Amino acid sequence: MPRAVVMRAYGGPEVLAIEDGPLAPNEIRVRTIAAAVNHSDLEIRAGNRPIQRAQPFPYVPGLEVVGDVVELGGAVADFRIGDRVITMMQGTGGVRAKRDGGYAEYASMPASVAAPVPADLDPLNVAALGLASVTAFEGLRKLGDVRAGRVAVTGASGGVGSAAVCIARAQGAHVVAIVSRAERVGYAHSLGASEVLLASEVENGVLGEASIDGVLDTVAGKLFRPCADALQPDGVLSVVGAVGGGEVTLDAYALLEITLTGYSSESLDGPSLRAAMEKICWWLREGQLKPPSRAVFRLQDAAQAHAALEARGVEGRLLLVP
Repeated sequence: MPRAVVMRAYGGPEVLAIEDGPLAPNEIRVRTIAAAVNHSDLEIRAGNRPIQRAQPFPYVPGLEVVGDVVELGGAVADFRIGDRVITMMQGTGGVRAKRDGGYAEYASMPASVAAPVPADLDPLNVAALGLASVTAFEGLRKLGDVRAGRVAVTGASGGVGSAAVCIARAQGAHVVAIVSRAERVGYAHSLGASEVLLASEVENGVLGEASIDGVLDTVAGKLFRPCADALQPDGVLSVVGAVGGGEVTLDAYALLEITLTGYSSESLDGPSLRAAMEKICWWLREGQLKPPSRAVFRLQDAAQAHAALEARGVEGRLLLVP
């Protein structure tokens, strides 16, 4: 956080004090408990998603923060000091990189982009779910009613994929989890997956044809075509990520019977965040939603966390803690 010498009255040297930078009337300041690391952070860091302001540097990255409110702008009425909140910086920082993000001991944001978090829940569990669970929740909503349906989830051991497995199970679906490595099969089963398949098996057509009601796809790439081919008539494939590559193939005639759609967190707004987090926190408290595994790094070790995520050696989510 920027700090400044501030005077709040005329007087002698004693009126000068070091304070955090001023808040706008509609903003809150949050003491960070955990800031999750996302693939979008890597893209911004690498320059693939340019920072959208005239003077880009210095810049604080980070889409997500879970923390406690320590200061309120004069016009904020929705929160009180001490409230626990989560933000995805939607429309301000993070993916759109218009202002500083959450890799900081203190982060400020408009109150409208924060959602309350029950204080009795483990904040690291909430942070591990975070944007991954919101993305999974919204991406699954694109599939329609998944109750009693057979739903495939690609990248099922990653942050979004593991949350999608749990959420789809909580909604009553039969979940086919697709993972990239044999050593992740057990983890996918522990999330409640009904079946677990290797990506290499799926690429070779093990899903078959017309056997799946819906697909939540975090990978795309080589998995896209066999997943689309496996959809039943009127089935839906919802893309929320493309860590396997954005170039895909598809039989054009498939579009006569199936629906292709997707979800991007760039469309997330405050009301949607609050609605999603209310449901996610309820599932978490009821034990229906299992937090993904997590690796915790110190804030000053953010470079190491990025390297680990970039190497795709991560199961679950990475969290930075001050």
